[in-house]
Amino acid sequence: MSQKTLTEGTQSGVTEAHPAPSSKRWWILATVAVAQLMVVLDATIVNIALPSAQKDLGFSDGNRQWIVTAYALAFASLLLLGGRIADLFGRKTAFLVGVVGFAGASALGGAANSFGMLVTARALQGVAGALLAPAALSLLNTTFTDARERARAFSVYGAIAGAGGAVGLLLGGLLTDAFDWRWTLYVNVAIAFVAFAGGWLLLSNHRDAAGSKLDVPGTVLVAGGLFSLVYGFSNAETHDWGSSQTWGFLIAGVVLLAAFVWWQNRAEHPLLPLRILLDRNRGASFLAVLITGAGMFGVFLFLTYYLQLNLGFSPTKTGVAFLPMIGALMVMAQVGTTVLVPRLGPKVVIPLGFAIAMVGMAWLTGIGVGSSYATHVLPQLIVIGAGLGMVMPPAMQLATSGVAAEDAGVASATVNAMQQVGGSIGTALLNTLAASAATDYLAGKDASSKLVQAQATIESYTTAFWWSAGFFAAGTLIALALYRRGVPEQDADAAPVVHM
Repeated sequence: MSQKTLTEGTQSGVTEAHPAPSSKRWWILATVAVAQLMVVLDATIVNIALPSAQKDLGFSDGNRQWIVTAYALAFASLLLLGGRIADLFGRKTAFLVGVVGFAGASALGGAANSFGMLVTARALQGVAGALLAPAALSLLNTTFTDARERARAFSVYGAIAGAGGAVGLLLGGLLTDAFDWRWTLYVNVAIAFVAFAGGWLLLSNHRDAAGSKLDVPGTVLVAGGLFSLVYGFSNAETHDWGSSQTWGFLIAGVVLLAAFVWWQNRAEHPLLPLRILLDRNRGASFLAVLITGAGMFGVFLFLTYYLQLNLGFSPTKTGVAFLPMIGALMVMAQVGTTVLVPRLGPKVVIPLGFAIAMVGMAWLTGIGVGSSYATHVLPQLIVIGAGLGMVMPPAMQLATSGVAAEDAGVASATVNAMQQVGGSIGTALLNTLAASAATDYLAGKDASSKLVQAQATIESYTTAFWWSAGFFAAGTLIALALYRRGVPEQDADAAPVVHM
């Protein structure tokens, strides 16, 4: 099958009329939203509980990062495979298996009696999430066929994807304070029960790509490439950028991903048909999701440290402190997808959202040792949340709209992969830069002074915030350059299902 370039909003092929909208579509949205929340919040819910888990299981500071990294490695490297499995074997099957797998891995992690058992459980969570997340997003894409309803559905989904990390911090704090760190994992069993019941009752198991075959070489190449990239950036936190454990894996990741692209041009049944990437708006949206994932961790990770270590917030109070950001993000998610993009187009809305988030992040660099939450954190969080709400949901909608039905799963997986890889890169890069800033500040000063130590941590936080602002500035320029002018056709009217 030859690859065809998508040009200026048109696609070649035979079109089919939309099926009648499902009468259960809003219940399906609720089910998908619950499942997506479980996957997204698990990227951060364990973070707040890490000190308690470390004390209970007795693992070192150096090993602590693997509780987070094991999940990211498995999730990011297997996402495209999970998306293609959903296309080939049915989205309901993939969704339900993913939900059950996630619940089982969470129960295993909650019962962990050793560091190795906990890391294994987190990796298994990532495997299940890689099957569940693309199935959930592709179900949303194929369930909502009306343009206005699709925009509303994606505003909900995108808000969850953007705010899930902050929700994870809040829930993690509440569970750790009220019960035990293990409940940050056990809670997924309850969430999974709701998602499984909804999926079993509401979903149908249509297979849009049942006649295709799994691209085994492509699967090996992209899984190896994504694993190497995430692992390389993760090693930068524990080693340094000059270590072969860092640059060796990063180079291997780039080579493997380049080989993957080469193979996709020649494979009879490609894992990721390149036609999915070649539409300008869709390609720009994938990059927007990647950049947002990298920049958001500057807020979640370092502001969590600042609130707890410098302002003395408890885990629960820290989670509550992020709620205004979540509120602003959810409001602007609805406004952006249902009002602004249909009227102004993504070339205006998404760069504007990035610019607003950049201003909020730069404003956040004004924190100091004696700063207060009300004046130096709260207004900035609201601005950042509003900006990200104008970027994430519209970008996710544009990244998956207009895709052939048989490619919906893998397109959805690509969106999730971009967010996960962006978050992994952002975490490693910002951690390294923050640590270097603190070390540079302490040079020649009395490191035993508590005031000097506190100021060094402020320098590390503000350095991370400036770099996050830089990510969002880059996002502004990239979105301006790549998005097409005008309102996307599929947002103005319902686009037909197109088979390539």
